[in-house]
Amino acid sequence: MPDERERRAVPRIRLANRPAARVRGVQEVRLLDLSVTGAQIEHLATLRLGAACALEVPLPGEACALPAHVVWCTIIGRKRKLGGDSHLVARSGLRFTNLSSTQHATLADTVQFLATAMQPIA
Repeated sequence: MPDERERRAVPRIRLANRPAARVRGVQEVRLLDLSVTGAQIEHLATLRLGAACALEVPLPGEACALPAHVVWCTIIGRKRKLGGDSHLVARSGLRFTNLSSTQHATLADTVQFLATAMQPIA
């Protein structure tokens, strides 16, 4: 099997429980992975490449809105709702932009906490 190398400058922490997050105007956002430079989300409908947004993530103690822009967006399927309606399900990559020093420090602490919490116990 070929060696898969991390393409990102900073590794992301994969979130197995896929916590709910928010992006204004986007339904049912789930956080798939997170780093100090970006995140991957799963959501209904699509996001426009390059669009500015704010990702509200559930950080310990409070929610934090992190300014970002959409780097990529891919349709992964459809989701049926009650009543027979169907919605596209997509995944998008977000890159954080113009974080304040407080936002960056809070995000760095959260990523460090998640990385430590996900380490196997020897």
